Amino acid sequence: MRRLFPVTDETAAPAPGGAPGESAGREWSLQELAAAYAYPEPGPGGPVPWLRANMVSTLDGAAQHDGRSQPISSATDMRIFGTLRALADVVVVGAETVRQEGYRPARAREDFAAMREAAGQRPAPAIAVVTASLDLDFSLPLFTSPLVPTLILTGAAAAPDRVAAAEKAGARVVTAGDGIGVDPARAVRALADLGHTRLLTEGGPRLLGQMVAAGVLDELCLTVSPMLTAGEAQRIAGGPAVTVPHRFGLVSMLEEDGFLFTRYGRARAAY
Repeated sequence: MRRLFPVTDETAAPAPGGAPGESAGREWSLQELAAAYAYPEPGPGGPVPWLRANMVSTLDGAAQHDGRSQPISSATDMRIFGTLRALADVVVVGAETVRQEGYRPARAREDFAAMREAAGQRPAPAIAVVTASLDLDFSLPLFTSPLVPTLILTGAAAAPDRVAAAEKAGARVVTAGDGIGVDPARAVRALADLGHTRLLTEGGPRLLGQMVAAGVLDELCLTVSPMLTAGEAQRIAGGPAVTVPHRFGLVSMLEEDGFLFTRYGRARAAY
């Protein structure tokens, strides 16, 4: 892997901590990836919620192939996927993505155990499922055997029988909207109230579109896959367009085997 941005004296600079002249083609360690994707340090007022998204897209804008993201991903993309999870307090995901991708609970990673303990985090991030209908299979391991109890983010008008079924399965139901649906800004505040300030969303596109429209997204980690799929696959974010496009700045860019691993953040980010 090599770093393309920020630009240094050598475009193909060694990885962080690498010796001068060391080949940029070596595999980065998980600790180096964690340093490259670290959340911003808390300010004088203490931690504030920081919501980052992690998505993959082909060259022609497809976020999926045959309904799943795995076919357009790579081994390095999955290592970064695991690293971003290991840095997060909670992973926020839409119900449709849970159903399509066969979501399982996040697992504890020995490589990150000391880092998470030092940061005051649980052994693994919680999974928070955003759903209006609670139309979920509560017999799945995501609900029956998580290391950290799964959260359900829903609206105040959610069906009581589905709320009861979720709680019976061991999930914690969090109200984040006055009606049936979830208000993204309120969801971020609710998670922060539970002590989750390092937030990560893995989509899907409809959920990410809602977060973009609500103006709550602080950072986008986008893998650009060197593939073309054509077809009618979704983009990484869907739903109504924003009135004025939101401008983000490039924070970093890594490359391996033609895949670009980019980070874009709000201007207020202090990396």
